[in-house]
Amino acid sequence: MIQWPCIIKLEGDDELMYVGSKKHLQDECEGLIFSDLDVLIDSVGQGFTIREVGNKGIETEKNNQSLSVSEVTSLIQAHEFSKAEMCLTKIHFLSISEAIQSLTFTD
Repeated sequence: MIQWPCIIKLEGDDELMYVGSKKHLQDECEGLIFSDLDVLIDSVGQGFTIREVGNKGIETEKNNQSLSVSEVTSLIQAHEFSKAEMCLTKIHFLSISEAIQSLTFTD
């Protein structure tokens, strides 16, 4: 079961997408073409494969990827670096949930 909120890491792109709920996921990802390497990362670091299934919309499936706080922090640092708006040394989180919540208002 997905622990919301989440982030989406698209293959080959440092920018992350914040996703607050299943409905937000459906709305945000409608029409996107997903790669096998795109991943939804939930608030406990669990990875999920994402795919569009015709009229059903977006479906997710748990994969064997589990990220640590430091790995999620590194993704967020790369995301912020790509935007060139924040000092990377100031980015530090105590939990994955806190890290994901930090992206709530950055989109």
